Amino acid sequence: MSLFDTVSEEIKKAMLAREKDKLEALRAIKAAFLLGRTEVGAHGELTPDAELKIIRKLVKQRKESAEIYQQQARPDLAEKELFEASVIEQYLPAPISEAELESVLKGIIEQTGATTEAHAGKVTGVAIRELAGKVDGKIISEKVKQMLNH
Repeated sequence: MSLFDTVSEEIKKAMLAREKDKLEALRAIKAAFLLGRTEVGAHGELTPDAELKIIRKLVKQRKESAEIYQQQARPDLAEKELFEASVIEQYLPAPISEAELESVLKGIIEQTGATTEAHAGKVTGVAIRELAGKVDGKIISEKVKQMLNH
């Protein structure tokens, strides 16, 4: 069952349970998937990677919005955005641990022959492709710089 089908089933369950806030988040996912299916090159279907990319984007948008609402002293709206982000995050694969991340990055650093922070971009690029969906790119970038500084 694709992620699209799973979300569609969850929408039905949320409607029957009258979970308005959860329903709103699930409908946002489905709308983004439908929009993704109509984009050029999608051919009416989304690959699992494309679905995960959409999910990550939706979570990021919700968290950024919540941050802005908190800065503007609107905790009610921030709370709503964070709740939606938590609902949407359930469809992402489990992130890898710190130790696993360091292990993978050490291998990539050895593979690319990077020795200084000047090589961080090369290592980060490879790592982001390899760890797509498991770790945020910003975290990878920070960790690579930290590892190359020591």
